[in-house]
Amino acid sequence: MSKVSTFSAPKGVPDYVPPQSAEFVAVRDGLTRAARLAGYGHIELPIFEDTGLFARGVGESTDVVTKEMYTFADRGERSVTLRPEGTAGVMRAVIEHGLDRGQLPVKLSYAGPFFRYERPQAGRYRQLQQVGVEAIGIDDPALDAEVIAIADAGFRGLGLDGFRLEITSLGDDTCRPQYRELLQQFLFGLPLDDETRRRAEINPLRVLDDKRREVREMTADAPLMLDHLSDSAKAHFDEVLGHLDALGVPYVINPRMVRGLDYYTKTTFEFVHDGLGAQSGIGGGGRYDGLMEQLGGQPLSGIGFGLGVDRTILALAAEGKSAATPARCEVYGVPMGDAAKSALVPLAHKLRGAGLRVDLAYGGRGLKGAMKAADKSGAVVALVLGDRELESGEIVVKDLRNGEQQTVPLADAVERVGEVVARD
Repeated sequence: MSKVSTFSAPKGVPDYVPPQSAEFVAVRDGLTRAARLAGYGHIELPIFEDTGLFARGVGESTDVVTKEMYTFADRGERSVTLRPEGTAGVMRAVIEHGLDRGQLPVKLSYAGPFFRYERPQAGRYRQLQQVGVEAIGIDDPALDAEVIAIADAGFRGLGLDGFRLEITSLGDDTCRPQYRELLQQFLFGLPLDDETRRRAEINPLRVLDDKRREVREMTADAPLMLDHLSDSAKAHFDEVLGHLDALGVPYVINPRMVRGLDYYTKTTFEFVHDGLGAQSGIGGGGRYDGLMEQLGGQPLSGIGFGLGVDRTILALAAEGKSAATPARCEVYGVPMGDAAKSALVPLAHKLRGAGLRVDLAYGGRGLKGAMKAADKSGAVVALVLGDRELESGEIVVKDLRNGEQQTVPLADAVERVGEVVARD
């Protein structure tokens, strides 16, 4: 009989399994919590959308659209794409559900997987996990600073401190057309290859983001947007920096920054961590003042970010830190016999109802093996119940941190266990 072949996850698509999955959950939830504290409501987005949404919203000259999207025809021969980023989908939902017709700004946050076909690297996957926020409908430098401060607080709340915020302005309609023309004049004077020249014709800023050494050397003296801001765009940027100073959020101005998506205008930022090597980004975002109108909605502004959960996990590891608690439960039940198990199962249920994380030794393990399992679980309390305790209506409560144990009435177990768990 031939052996049945086993399956493995697709290349670049990670599994998150215990105990490492505890770190993933802690980082994702920690980054999301910072947004909740600032009044951002949750939005759950479709995993796939109409391909045109991303082609129009993300930008047809971007690597995301031209090289990295998972696009396919569904059974109705409609072209759909697994979402490569979150902002375009959020804007579509805001327009479709009329959220922009209510109180502004619309403040939303989301978390989940996104998909890009790129070469898998440490912390960079084809199924990548992000936490994002979007604040839509108000053009206010103070809102820009709030969004940036949420990301900063999210990282710091996890214990991360070896990162830096890089920030710039990409201008707006009052200065970008003139700068675009100036940059194209410079680029068209260089010996660019055909593909790079086409990129310069569609969106010349993309060329400044080229990672090839020869292109970077050629563009080292290219004119920079930050040096050609209009008075209004410069005033906006200066106000953002002033608010960040007031909030105590440190930053470094990076005039050569170019984000990977076409919709960014004015405030643009990235969080980087040097402990991750060349691929140092752990999150970033910016303002996108024309995107809603471009997708068929009102001419409203917006600003947001996407933070990489996997990259943040690596950054914490680079600093020798962890956001997760290793314990998968607080209380571990050790029944000695079937009758004890029948009594411990409902007791465990009551303890869970009281908000405690509880597990049991299933499968008829002996005392020694069950206590080893209790230690491995990370529990702080073991509950030992045998025939003798059952006859007297009692249970042994053992503090695994110091070895102290007490025998208490079964009727009082929930209260007494809670007290022991709560001890420092």
